[in-house]
Amino acid sequence: MTRAGPRPAPAPEPLPADALDAHCHLDLIEQPLTEVLAAARAARVPTVLAASVDLPSSRWSARCAEEHEGVYAAVAIHPNETPGAASSPAQRDAVLAELAALAARPRVRAIGETGLDYYWDDAPPAVQQEWFRAHIEIAKRAGKALMIHDRDAHEDVLRILDEEGPPDRVVFHCFSGDVAMVKRCADAGYAMSFAGNVTFTNAPALREAAAAVPPDLLLAETDAPLLTPMPYRGRPNTPAMVAHTIRLLADVRQVAVAELCALVTATGERMFGPW
Repeated sequence: MTRAGPRPAPAPEPLPADALDAHCHLDLIEQPLTEVLAAARAARVPTVLAASVDLPSSRWSARCAEEHEGVYAAVAIHPNETPGAASSPAQRDAVLAELAALAARPRVRAIGETGLDYYWDDAPPAVQQEWFRAHIEIAKRAGKALMIHDRDAHEDVLRILDEEGPPDRVVFHCFSGDVAMVKRCADAGYAMSFAGNVTFTNAPALREAAAAVPPDLLLAETDAPLLTPMPYRGRPNTPAMVAHTIRLLADVRQVAVAELCALVTATGERMFGPW
């Protein structure tokens, strides 16, 4: 006898206007892709950004975007995956060359997720930083947005962006900073995307940060299958569930849900579009 996994969350109430899931991992969701995308459309989330963490998932996301309406891709080596991404300088160059080739495809709209993660001990900071700099260069050459993973690494992420010169469009996925970090990102024109953890009861500081983001720099995401928003924390996450996060963000910012949908849609179009 096998233990059953967590029950899927019920379908959210459809949003009053179209929105998007600015970051998810479609390849990791243990449900049929057609069902996942249909549920997102039913929730009025017709646009989904499929992020990647290594070369195989980057290939998968790029292909998925070409095969499914409403899906767009981001390609990259996640900072925690950098030690195993290449065994020699020559192989590293080959990996980066393939990422650059994928980035040139029309439905690949971002380089991500890339950045720095000092929470885990999976990768030496120097290795992460080397790959992060290379990803910044790919984003600039491709003219695509840079989708940043930043965990316990604010200072180094901002420093390296300054040193390398950022692409025209930068998005901090699953934003984890405070109000002071919001101001620094806003001054630089960086967009900030909030995932389901902004709804958690232990995240009042993150909600304060979400309230402080300028309207034209705000995004919402799921990071599915992770970070399922309340009230379904612990259950599998899918792009449709961004509806719960959008409603929370609207409440925190004291605007109508339809207005919040319009805000994140406009930011998504400017960062990743046109669709």
